[in-house]
Amino acid sequence: MNTWVSAMPRKVIFLLLPIPTPPTSSTKLGVCFRFQSEKETGDRNYAIGYYLKEKKCFPKGVDMMAALDLYFQLCSVEVTCESGSVMAATLANGGICPITGESVLSAEAVRNTLSLMHSCGMYDFSGQFAFHVGLPAKSAVSGAILLVVPNVMGMMCLSPPLDKLGNSHRGTSFCQKLVSLFNFHNYDNLRHCARKLDPRREGGEVRNKTVVNLLFAAYSGDVSALRRFALSAMDMEQKDYDSRTALHVAAAEGHTEVVKFLIEACKVNPFVKDRWGNIPLDDAVQFNHLEVVKLLQDYQDSYTPSETQAEAAAKALSKENLESMV
Repeated sequence: MNTWVSAMPRKVIFLLLPIPTPPTSSTKLGVCFRFQSEKETGDRNYAIGYYLKEKKCFPKGVDMMAALDLYFQLCSVEVTCESGSVMAATLANGGICPITGESVLSAEAVRNTLSLMHSCGMYDFSGQFAFHVGLPAKSAVSGAILLVVPNVMGMMCLSPPLDKLGNSHRGTSFCQKLVSLFNFHNYDNLRHCARKLDPRREGGEVRNKTVVNLLFAAYSGDVSALRRFALSAMDMEQKDYDSRTALHVAAAEGHTEVVKFLIEACKVNPFVKDRWGNIPLDDAVQFNHLEVVKLLQDYQDSYTPSETQAEAAAKALSKENLESMV
C-alpha cells in the first residue's frame, strides 16, 4: 500500500508544484486507495504495455511493470485546479515555473509533452479536439481538463459530468468557446484570415506592422506584395508617423510601376500631405523622377477626391453594363 510514495512520482510532483508541501496522512490514504483502484482496473493499460513490450518499444533495461506502476502513481496524485493551472502555465512558459521563476523542465521535454497532449491527451476525442480546438490538453476521469496555450497561458478547469468518451462535457465546451473567441487555435494565425481577438498583440501593433510592410513594399518596388495587400482589403492610403503614404515613398524612389499600380488599380489620393506639407508629386519633382511626375500630374487632373476605390469600381461596372445594353 505504500508503493505510491516511490521516489520518482514525488520527484515529478515536487518539481512542478510552486510550493510543494508534504502529503498528510489522510491524503496518503486517499491516494493509496486510488492507486490500488488504478492497478486493479487498468486492464487496457496492461494490454497496451504488453503490446509495446512485444514491439520492443521500451528502452533496454526498462521494467514494463515498473513503468505502469509509475503511470498509476502519477494518475493517483491529488491536484487542485490552482496547482494544476501552475503546471499548465509552466508548460506554456517553456518549462519555467511562473510562480518561482525556476526552470523545471527542458525545452525538449516541454515540446515532447505538448506534442503528446495535442495528439492523444483527450482519449478517443483527441482527433476531434485537435481539429476543433487545436491546443494541447489533457483530460481526466475526475472531470478536469488541463489546457495549454503555448507562450500565453495554462489553465485547468473542473466539471465532473462526463460525456460518453470520458471527458468533461462542459470543460470541452469551454475550450471550444475559448478558441471561437480568441485566435488560439494552431491554424488561426494564417495571414489575412484571422478575424478573432488576439490578446497577445498590443494595441496598435497590427496597424504598425501593416504600415511598415506597405511602405517597405513601395520603397523596394515590390508590386507583387502591394497587389497581395490590396487583394486582402488593406487600406492602401495608410500613413506612417510622418503622414507619408506608399505613394509618397514610391514617388520619392522613382518606382514607376508602383506608382502606376497605386493610382490606376488602387485609386489612392494623390493630394495627401506629409509632415512637411509635401504631396507625392512634390517628392517626384524634388528627386527629378520625370516619368513619375508626368504620371502624377495626369492623375491629379482626373482624380476626384470624394471618390473612393469602391465607388470608382462601381462606376466602372455601371458604365460597362450600360455599354453592353446599347
